[in-house]
Amino acid sequence: MRDSVTVHMNAPAQRVWELVSDIRNTGRFSPETFEAEWLDGARGPALDARFRGHVRRNGRGPVYWTTCRVVACEPGREFGFVVEAAGRSINTWRYEFAPSGEGTDVTESFELTETLALRLYWTLLGALRGRTNREGMRTTLRRIKAVAESDGS
Repeated sequence: MRDSVTVHMNAPAQRVWELVSDIRNTGRFSPETFEAEWLDGARGPALDARFRGHVRRNGRGPVYWTTCRVVACEPGREFGFVVEAAGRSINTWRYEFAPSGEGTDVTESFELTETLALRLYWTLLGALRGRTNREGMRTTLRRIKAVAESDGS
């Protein structure tokens, strides 16, 4: 009920972190979440800041909003958030940034919350959804890499 993908980027960790933690960039990078906005007056990344993402499941549909809360916010090192439903965490997405050579290894990961319903879901559809998530993480990281390694953002 978890997985991760790592991509090396020829850019400083702080630059990549700034791209990722500005959730308004999500639509540029994610194949499923095509826009995101801060909630409750938040203007940027901070612990417990809330935002919502507009999702097109599997890049095709259905389309819906998710509410998220930042749970890790360490500039240049980590950015993570939980997707919430009915006030409960259902999935944690995390980006970790590790210096490597003259660049940064960026790891994107997800971990579903251990509940009976999610264990059943993963048992039935986990192989398919896991493959979709891995492909989505690879796509997201490749898109971030292209921007992080360019001269402008």
